[in-house]
Amino acid sequence: MTISDPIADMLTRIRNAQGVRRRFVMMPYSGIKEAIGQVLVEEGFVSRIEKVEEGRFPSLRVYLRYADDKTPVIQGLKRVSKPGCRIYTKREDISWVRYGLGTVILSTPRGVVSGRQARKLGVGGEVLCEVW
Repeated sequence: MTISDPIADMLTRIRNAQGVRRRFVMMPYSGIKEAIGQVLVEEGFVSRIEKVEEGRFPSLRVYLRYADDKTPVIQGLKRVSKPGCRIYTKREDISWVRYGLGTVILSTPRGVVSGRQARKLGVGGEVLCEVW
């Protein structure tokens, strides 16, 4: 079985793992997933990510973060640009997620970055997802 949208699959796996309070979640490895995971680490939504080379294919392990009262740090994940309908934004039109409490993750000519970083770099790109 092939997954038609691996980024949506990644977000769903994170959402489901947080629903049952898992410490980490495993998913098939890809460069774009690792880049999105790195942005989530930089923005403080997950504690760390690591590439696992066990078995035939590499995997990505994402360690989730929870507050002191066991509530997940990530309150919501939303896929914006889909394989059937790509969404692009200019640097001046990068949206603020939840009044700045969340972030938008973009694929830009400078790599996969958060909305905050894209504004700083002065670049726009494809809006991959929103996290709050």
